[in-house]
Amino acid sequence: MSPSLLLMHHEPSVITREGLAALIGGLRADGFRVLGPTMRDDAIVYDDIETVADLPAGWTDEQDGGHYRLKRRDDGALFGYAVGPHAWKRFLNPPLLRLWRAERDSAGIHVTTDPDPAERFAFLAVRSCELHAIAIQDRVFLQGPYVDRHYQARRDGVFIVAVNCGQAGGTCFCTSMNTGPKATSGYDLALTELPGDPHEFLLEPGTGRGAAMLARLPHRAAAPDDIDRAAGIVARTAASMGRELRTDDLHDLLLSNPDHKRWDEVAGRCLTCGNCTAVCPTCFCTSVSDTNQLDGATERTRRQDSCFTTEFSYIHGGSVRASPKSRYRQWMTHKLATWIDQFGTSGCVGCGRCITWCPVGIDITEEARAIRGDAPIGRDSPAGRDSDSGRDSDPGRDSRSGRDSPAGRDTEGA
Repeated sequence: MSPSLLLMHHEPSVITREGLAALIGGLRADGFRVLGPTMRDDAIVYDDIETVADLPAGWTDEQDGGHYRLKRRDDGALFGYAVGPHAWKRFLNPPLLRLWRAERDSAGIHVTTDPDPAERFAFLAVRSCELHAIAIQDRVFLQGPYVDRHYQARRDGVFIVAVNCGQAGGTCFCTSMNTGPKATSGYDLALTELPGDPHEFLLEPGTGRGAAMLARLPHRAAAPDDIDRAAGIVARTAASMGRELRTDDLHDLLLSNPDHKRWDEVAGRCLTCGNCTAVCPTCFCTSVSDTNQLDGATERTRRQDSCFTTEFSYIHGGSVRASPKSRYRQWMTHKLATWIDQFGTSGCVGCGRCITWCPVGIDITEEARAIRGDAPIGRDSPAGRDSDSGRDSDPGRDSRSGRDSPAGRDTEGA
């Protein structure tokens, strides 16, 4: 993690919507491209934010296995939703990147590369689980023996405004993964929304530059009641997770059950569409291809890929993982077990996107439970509502892989 994002202790303050508007304006004035939640294509996605009016005021989301709907709230909360189909990796690790272009002329062959992006990002309303996901990708791209300069160029200097979750989504299980719902590190500023009249936000600096930005905003010192109210909101969120995942034995459980019958059962439902890897905030698989242009030039590009495609593991003679069973088993076992061996942490942050945006409602928490032999969680319990089959999900035009859904149109960029 960048030293600038190490957590520092500063006294919390309270700002109003006007203070939030000043924060957005201040970041833009400092040359940042501000990105945050906004409504598009019947979903809350991450895109450019110019004013507070771009935020999804008064909207929330309803999520379950294979099911996503936007619904009106009974207040004007700006951050009263869980997470949508987009992850911050779409900006830090773009789904399509040109590595170089080669052209021939009378003087010979010339190879050019695209310049590093000049813009600096400011991420607004980053959830705690997403902060952990960014930290995981930092570990992959920046902290190993080889540094990915394309990721580094985009990651350096990112200003992060975290938001502590005021409600849990129907597929969230961040408490099981110790990744939320309260941000504890990796941010410059963290806010907790305090809806009502007045509509305010508890703002906590996490770095020196976060404190410097706060000093430029209209604010007041937080009173004990403000701090207690914010803590109560986060505590209620933690107690209302939509799912849960037991992790104490998960690593050994998955590695010792490669032939469990559950892999065949889930393969019978899995479409190997790759939606789960597209929306996952930590999946980072790519493929590299060379193409020849009609003008004689050659380009090498890197594209987001998925371990659910047969081509991903193709070598001379065929695909190593030719069956849906082997591909789902590879994804889940790597995400929850061998990722730990490889990088020292789980590859899952409990955001629940893979459950919500699976067309058939496959639930990674239920698959782990079934392999362990635990009884399924009932429909009416807070941690599962027939998530195993997804029979009650209503795909509709805005819920998953359909042609008109946000994921059906923009999956590559998720």
